[in-house]
Amino acid sequence: MPPKSVPVTRENSPAATFRAIHSTRAFEEVAAQIREELAKGRLRIGDRLPSERALSEQFGVSRNTLREALRSLEHAGLVRLQKGASGGAFITEDSGDAITTGMLDLYHVGSIQPAHLTEARIWLESIIVREACQRAKPADLQELHQNIKDAEEATEKGNFSRRAEVNLNFHRILARMTGNPIMVIVMDGVLSVLRHYIDSIGEYENAFVLPSRKRFMKFMEKPDIEGAVAEMEASLKRLQRGYLSHAKHAAVVAAAGLPPAAKAAPKSRAARKPG
Repeated sequence: MPPKSVPVTRENSPAATFRAIHSTRAFEEVAAQIREELAKGRLRIGDRLPSERALSEQFGVSRNTLREALRSLEHAGLVRLQKGASGGAFITEDSGDAITTGMLDLYHVGSIQPAHLTEARIWLESIIVREACQRAKPADLQELHQNIKDAEEATEKGNFSRRAEVNLNFHRILARMTGNPIMVIVMDGVLSVLRHYIDSIGEYENAFVLPSRKRFMKFMEKPDIEGAVAEMEASLKRLQRGYLSHAKHAAVVAAAGLPPAAKAAPKSRAARKPG
């Protein structure tokens, strides 16, 4: 007879219960039951799951199987595993890291190509800019202006890595201004993949980016939504041409079997500073 279900208790909240597992892919069913309890509201952010021993008895599985299930939930961003006397498995707020990790994995195996990445970014940014313009607060505009100053400072110091990150953060700020967590998570995923691509290209310049940012801010502050969207789209399309030029050059180098020193594409007007 399977072990009796034991409730997971929590103050002022319904109790989650788990059923014994009868499956060759037991860890997947364990994870599915925990997800089900989340969906029904019997598990919530901050809840601590029972000990490994208690959970393995409830599910009727070995501790190794249970740990595999918990690790899969951790990778999905639903569970935080903490060591120590006060440790355990905690239900955590999904920060979107799982989506970013998934995008990076697809990029690394080649399912996401630079053309896909830059094209999706242009589409997504147009929506974000429209909403950001409508919802902008004085503090938001101040943060964007400070970002531009930080980018200018990094440029003057010749700090490529810092400059790249600051320029990408400009777009993260815009995404946060929409007030929509989905847009924030998706944009962060796209920008994280893009940062990996930028790092693979190496240092180069895009002198048009900062002037474009300043024009963009004038449109946003009016506000002139269509002008802001058009300015951002023009800048991103110009960046896209630079990125894809580098990607094409890298593909030619790889096909020809040339040494790493030949990987850097010639600098051009359309490729001078990531942003």
